[in-house]
Amino acid sequence: MQTEMLRPGTQAASNFIVKCGVPTFCAVLAIWPALPPTAARADIPDAKSALWAGYENMYNLQFATAHKVFDEYRQQHPNDPMGPVSNAAAYLFFEFDRLKILRSDFFTQDRKFFGGGKLQPDPKVRKAFDADLDKARQLVDARLKSKPDDHDALLARVIATALDADYKALIEKQYWQALNEIKQSQAEAENLLKVCSDCYDAYLAKGVENYLLSQKPAAERWLLRLTGAQTDKQIGIDDLRIVAEKGHYLKPYAKILLAIAALRDNNKQTAKELLEDLAHNFPQNDLFRDELTRLSSSCCG
Repeated sequence: MQTEMLRPGTQAASNFIVKCGVPTFCAVLAIWPALPPTAARADIPDAKSALWAGYENMYNLQFATAHKVFDEYRQQHPNDPMGPVSNAAAYLFFEFDRLKILRSDFFTQDRKFFGGGKLQPDPKVRKAFDADLDKARQLVDARLKSKPDDHDALLARVIATALDADYKALIEKQYWQALNEIKQSQAEAENLLKVCSDCYDAYLAKGVENYLLSQKPAAERWLLRLTGAQTDKQIGIDDLRIVAEKGHYLKPYAKILLAIAALRDNNKQTAKELLEDLAHNFPQNDLFRDELTRLSSSCCG
């Protein structure tokens, strides 16, 4: 898929619909990817509501429209790092979808999750993804120089680090290389929560580290703990639930990850309930309907 198809203004982009795969986690993290403090509350300002419109399109697999919304937000708010970091998230989710990374069979089969064949990332998408991350980090640094506790900047930094870790871990399969970013994102999330306790999307980074690494074999978990990594499965699940219940931009991503976790535990009813909610809220995302059909045929009729 050419990068031009991701951008607004082309016939291909307007007609393009991809089937997505469910955060990262990362969860891998997982991304997917945190949220400005104001957006965590019910009284979301108009600017942040506009930003959410981009995420809504992203979760509906309307990537060209998502990029258009994020580009417009950047033009209107040139000093806000949430603009470019959100655009980077849309590039990452496009690759997740194109490479079928976030489908349940990828995460529930360890052979595919931790190994599998080599993927073929699109170098043009990678270049655009990196450029947006670099721009977001520049804006973060500039804002933190004048205001070290700037919530929006701190949140954007959490997201940027998590997105980079997601790309390395899930697309390039460089899990050990991604470990530093995973730990860094978790530490940045904890620092953010100290100054903004209702920035609930930040819990995704914490949940992703614990859950993802808890799925490694026992010997690897032991080595990971020696490096300071967190590998507690239940803590990871609890943190993801916080995002799924109280988060904003990353709330759907957390539900996707929880559905995957439920499937790995053979808890098909919980997975079905989460996927039904996602399918209802994002009707243009065929993945959720496909996964529900698969579940119904196997057990949960």
